Amino acid sequence: MFCLMEAQIESLCLKVLKEIAACGDEAQLEALRVRLLGRGGELTAFSDRMRELSKEEKPRVGKILNESRTALTSALEERKAALVAEQEGKAFAGVDVTLPGTAFPSGALHPITQLMDRATQIFRRMGFALADGPDIETEWHCFDALNTPADHPARNEADTFYMPDGRLLRTHTSSIQIRTLEQMAPPVRIIAPGAAYRRDEVDATHLAQFTQMEGLYVDENVTLGDLRGTLEFFFRELLGGDAEFRFRPHFFPFTEPSFEVDVRTAGLAGGRWLEIAGCGMVDPAVFHAVNARRGDQALDPERFSGFAFGFGLDRLAMIQSGVPDIRLFTDGDQRFLSQF
Repeated sequence: MFCLMEAQIESLCLKVLKEIAACGDEAQLEALRVRLLGRGGELTAFSDRMRELSKEEKPRVGKILNESRTALTSALEERKAALVAEQEGKAFAGVDVTLPGTAFPSGALHPITQLMDRATQIFRRMGFALADGPDIETEWHCFDALNTPADHPARNEADTFYMPDGRLLRTHTSSIQIRTLEQMAPPVRIIAPGAAYRRDEVDATHLAQFTQMEGLYVDENVTLGDLRGTLEFFFRELLGGDAEFRFRPHFFPFTEPSFEVDVRTAGLAGGRWLEIAGCGMVDPAVFHAVNARRGDQALDPERFSGFAFGFGLDRLAMIQSGVPDIRLFTDGDQRFLSQF
């Protein structure tokens, strides 16, 4: 019985090895595998016939069956790998691998975002931290705490977006400065970039939503010289070392004294003076308002002083790049944006 079964297994293996070599696709090969090694397969059937053998013959036939199954499985896998390689070879037969690849266009950061990132990097080098706050504000954070009187034009509904509950879309990011002072005691050194909203008529130089960057520094013995040095360093880093500056007296409710900052460089608008920022020393009334809200004297104006500044990133981007119309930054025209 043993000799007969051994011969039958050997004959089956030889026959199947030839069939494996002759298979022309993976589907045919899989059908052969199932016919041979499946639950009712030809080689599997010999395992069922093991009960017909004596105890002495079973180990020897079992060994032959295992070796045959291993050999046939390896042959199936090798033939499958060969078929896959053959198919891939045919698929790439007409491909010239020496040709350059197909270029896909990649996106980039919006020019205003690029400018914001660059400005943030410069201020971080001077020790300023990044602060943030809500776009929907209270009148107290946006106006009252900043010493803005009730009859100020900015508080008029014709100039500001008010909500039904009395809140408003912030008209400047100065509200972030107030929120920071509510939570921190001096020294405070922050920049606050973000969106601001005003009821402006949209034209070549105005948008209803624009991007501001404001800064605040409060500590002992902060002077006007510190303010001027900070802004001159920043704008020279941003616009070039040849930039000239002048500070013109101005009025802001929350700073005293207050100034407008003009800049002139050979590469900007033909060397003309351009208004670029507003700034000043923090009015003690702001410290008193925040102290009353905090319930302490953490911002004692007899001990601490500070400066604040702000500028529009959209306007600065226009000046830097020579763009004549601010609306180009919001139109989403790829022909324009791809230049940056």
